[in-house]
Amino acid sequence: MPLSASPVVRRVRLGAELRRLRHRESLTLEQVCARLGWASTSKLSRIELGQSRPDLADVLDLLDVYEVPPEQRTELIVIARDAATGRGWSKALGEMGERQRAYAELEAGAARIVEYQPVVVPGLLQTPAYARLRVTAGALLCDDVDVETDVRARALRQEVLHRPDPPQYTALLDERVCDPGGTPADVWRDQVRHLLALAERPHVTLRLLSRDAAPHGGVHPLAAFAYYAHPDPADPRTVLVETLTADLRLVAEADIARYERLIDWLSAAALSAEETVELLGRRLGPALVPRPRTPRDAEVPEPS
Repeated sequence: MPLSASPVVRRVRLGAELRRLRHRESLTLEQVCARLGWASTSKLSRIELGQSRPDLADVLDLLDVYEVPPEQRTELIVIARDAATGRGWSKALGEMGERQRAYAELEAGAARIVEYQPVVVPGLLQTPAYARLRVTAGALLCDDVDVETDVRARALRQEVLHRPDPPQYTALLDERVCDPGGTPADVWRDQVRHLLALAERPHVTLRLLSRDAAPHGGVHPLAAFAYYAHPDPADPRTVLVETLTADLRLVAEADIARYERLIDWLSAAALSAEETVELLGRRLGPALVPRPRTPRDAEVPEPS
């Protein structure tokens, strides 16, 4: 999935840039819409919040109103075109539900991903059999889930870790993730083998938080979350917080800063990558203890 910048991220950035330009000109939403002959402020509000795919002609009109100089104008037009992209992404991402697509767009356009999971293996690391069990369990609460479509979507998302220019990926996992629970033994063994194989990749880091781990101040996350940083540092860093029925997308600097601090504290309390691999190997038995690896404690990506 060698895709360009995520349209979702670019929409948020474009909206923030347009909002700053409007404030610079000391214009209200009503004043701008009146100048452009737009029927209501909702259209401009949605563009500024990154909630809708922008029409390039509308963006050009806004740049005229704000009297944007040529160099900045060219940069914003590039961002607007990325934000309006749809076909290429839809074709590459295939058939996906709304929640899977939200993750896929952020993953495919990311340079760095950090995930925290308290109970289950993250979607990017799941085998098809394990994924099918997780999706089937989730369908008990959400009866509109198409299990096989969701499983295929997860497999397609995982291609991001196998492309020539993959993101740096770190999974911070509570030790409970390593407990098979009600997972059939064969499915669980294959899943752990898969985790060990992925951990051999230079861009994948797995870190377990043992049951007695004590992050700074005793702070523990209340829900699973994923953090994304992008190749263009001006694009907004993003956190998706997982809930039962939907995912909360955060882009505000204050919110992101809190999650970056939390990632630092979790990383400091977690087992090293080597200790994590050894623990997973022991769960499979002595015959499958992995070979020694180069120390990688420093490979946990700096969120900031």
